[in-house]
Amino acid sequence: MSRKIARLILLILSIPYLTLFISNYTINSYAEGKTFSSVDEIPKNKVGIVLGTSKRLRDGHPNAYYGNRIIAAVKLFEANKIDYVLVSGDNGTIYYNEPTTMKKDLVSAGIPENRIFLDYAGFRTLDSMVRAKEVFGLDSATVISQKFHNERAIYIAEKKGLTAIGFNATDVSLESGFKVQFREYFARVKVFLDLALKTQPKFYGDKIFIE
Repeated sequence: MSRKIARLILLILSIPYLTLFISNYTINSYAEGKTFSSVDEIPKNKVGIVLGTSKRLRDGHPNAYYGNRIIAAVKLFEANKIDYVLVSGDNGTIYYNEPTTMKKDLVSAGIPENRIFLDYAGFRTLDSMVRAKEVFGLDSATVISQKFHNERAIYIAEKKGLTAIGFNATDVSLESGFKVQFREYFARVKVFLDLALKTQPKFYGDKIFIE
């Protein structure tokens, strides 16, 4: 095998790794200074968007990602760093309803029901960010999720015309959250594919103004 062919093969094999690296680096760099872990340091926004996830894992155990997002949203509201909460998640079947489940737990934790709005069509992070602007009329918002998720959401939001910062819910240990954090690398690659293809949310619907 000639050196030229060997180099070509090596280049082809390296493309997926370079794509993962560049996508990850771009999103991390873009979100630098836009996510916060301290309630005292984060600027105030009218609305905090809680990105949905399942309350329980497949084995029936509590999902720490879920519980920590609920805690983070309550902290922001109690500190007067948000006035309203928009819960955006999957409502794919009658047996699975992220927004309604999260709303119940937010109300139980002390956030008034009339301060919570539900986006039942937040099937993906892209859908959640675009719909926050186009359906719920937001120009700016605080995204509430784990840091790695916030970074991706902020990048998408800004590219879609929504100014966003992130409040970082407590993360999950690498051992417990390895699958989620591993998938995040590929989700970040898909961000650029979606932007290139001008992918739109699955649904839009009537406007719902938060005020």
